[in-house]
Amino acid sequence: MAMDPLSSIRFPNPVEPLDTVSLSPEAGKKAEASFGNLFEQAVARVEQAHQDGQQKIGSLLRGEEQELHEVVLATQRADLSFDYFLQVRNKFVQAYQEIMRMQM
Repeated sequence: MAMDPLSSIRFPNPVEPLDTVSLSPEAGKKAEASFGNLFEQAVARVEQAHQDGQQKIGSLLRGEEQELHEVVLATQRADLSFDYFLQVRNKFVQAYQEIMRMQM
């Protein structure tokens, strides 16, 4: 039974259900901390995928026993994870800009 190689890519769902959101100041600090942690984890995953791809490319170029399809899949994982991360970042920037344009 073959496993889909792209199924190993996991991205966390940053959206909490609305019934768990609290309006207390402590909850705001918790949300900031969890967003910071989420961001750090996302950056670490993207960097790990990039390093994995570079490692596999290097071992292929050194002539070590390396399957070509594994190298291609690793580089594609790195590319897809970076593209996904970039799109999420762009959405956050757009949302921030929209909030800053709001008149109070």
